[in-house]
Amino acid sequence: MAEDIYKKLANVLDTLPNGYPATESGIELKILKKIFEPDEADLFCDLKLSFETPEQISRRTGRSLDGLSGKLTTMWHKGQIFGVDFGTAKLFKMMPWVFGIYEFQLKHLTREFVEMVEEYMPYFGMQFFSNKPQLMHIVPVEQELKNSQEAMPYERVSSIIEKGLSFAVNDCICKKEKELLGEACDRPMEVCLAIAPVPGIFDNHPFGAKPITKEEAYEVLRKSEEAGLVHMTSNFQNGHIYICNCCSCCCGVLRAINEYGISEGVNSSYIAQIETDTCVGCGICADERCQVHAIEEDDGAYVVLKDRCIGCGLCISTCQVEAISLVRKNPEDIVKPPVDEMDWYKKRSEIRGVDAGTYM
Repeated sequence: MAEDIYKKLANVLDTLPNGYPATESGIELKILKKIFEPDEADLFCDLKLSFETPEQISRRTGRSLDGLSGKLTTMWHKGQIFGVDFGTAKLFKMMPWVFGIYEFQLKHLTREFVEMVEEYMPYFGMQFFSNKPQLMHIVPVEQELKNSQEAMPYERVSSIIEKGLSFAVNDCICKKEKELLGEACDRPMEVCLAIAPVPGIFDNHPFGAKPITKEEAYEVLRKSEEAGLVHMTSNFQNGHIYICNCCSCCCGVLRAINEYGISEGVNSSYIAQIETDTCVGCGICADERCQVHAIEEDDGAYVVLKDRCIGCGLCISTCQVEAISLVRKNPEDIVKPPVDEMDWYKKRSEIRGVDAGTYM
C-alpha cells in the first residue's frame, strides 16, 4: 500500500539524527505525500547520508541501474534529495527534514503546504531544537570581535567565506513561508548564502540560486547586519556550505528560542555585555536589534540577560555611546562544535538514542 511507504519514509526520517516525530493527526505523513510520489519515497529510503554515484547505489541496493540516474536527478531537482553534478559524474545522498528537504522546497511552496508545515512546527520544533548538538552556530558580527585572535575559524564569517570557491544567494524560505501566510517580514528576503569549495557549482543550479561573487557575498552579509539579521551557520567546525541571515519573526531556530523557551537552541561562544554607567537608556539595542529578547531595562539603563543572549553582536553596532561589547564566554561555558557534518550526525544520534548507522 502507498500509505505504508509514507510511514516507512517518516520512520526513516525520524531514525536519522535530526528526527521527524510522529503526531496523532498524521500531519507529518500529509507533508510527505505533498512532496514525494510513492516510488520516490521508496527510493529515498534506499539512500544514505553520504554521497554515492548511481552505480554505487545500484550495487548496494540491487536496484536496476537502468534509469536510476535520471530518477535520482529528478528527485534532486524536486528538492527531495541532495545532488552534485561534476559534469563527468553525479553524486546523490538523502537529506533529513531539516536542514534539508524542507529548505529545498523553496521553489514548490504553496499556501496549503506552508500551513501544514506550520501545523507540524510545534511537534518537530520541540524535539529538534531541544536536542544537542544544536543545528546552528552563531557567527558574530565580525567587526565586533575585539579580541579577534581568540576567535576560531568557524566563529569568523570571513573565514567561512574565504574557504569558498563559488557562491550563491537565494530567498530565505522562512521569510517566504511567512509571506505566503500573510505575515510578510519587512527585512530583506534574498539573504540566504550558499558556499561551495568547487568553482562554478551554482551555474544552472536546479534550485534557482543566483550565482554571485565573493564580494557580493560580503555585501549580502553587510546588508543583513544593517537590517538586524543574525548570521548563523552549521554547528560544526569544517565544511560549511551556507550562512543563514535570520530574524525572530520568521526563522524557525530563533522562533524556537522565543516561542518555546528553548534558550540553548543555538550554539554560541560569545555574549554581549553592557556598561551600565555608560548606557544612556535609548533602548535601541533592546527594541530594534536583539532578536531573542535578551536585553531589558533596569533602573534607567539596559542589561543583558546572560541565559538568553546568543552573542550575535547586532546590538553593538547601533550603540551610539559604545556601551556594549562582545566578550568570549568562560572556557567551561563554551561547547566546541563537532568536527564536521558526519561527526555531528554521530553525536546527535548518540544523544537522541537512535541507530542511524544504516544510513551513514
